[in-house]
Amino acid sequence: MDGAAFTLEQYYALNKSIAQGTLTVTYGDKTVTYRSLDEMLRIRNLIAAELGLIKKDNGRKVGVFSKNWKKCP
Repeated sequence: MDGAAFTLEQYYALNKSIAQGTLTVTYGDKTVTYRSLDEMLRIRNLIAAELGLIKKDNGRKVGVFSKNWKKCP
């Protein structure tokens, strides 16, 4: 994989291998063997984020309060 140039083909192949329970992923003319399922899941999430398939959320929530809030009857 050259830099951050991931493809949907790589993403789908990785998901397929995860679903099948194998540590080896083949896409195009390349084969990659991962060390663990955890490593595969981390790489899958990285690829998904770089392809814009998942929202990058920083986990921060903001509460908004107002003194003029009226209670409904």
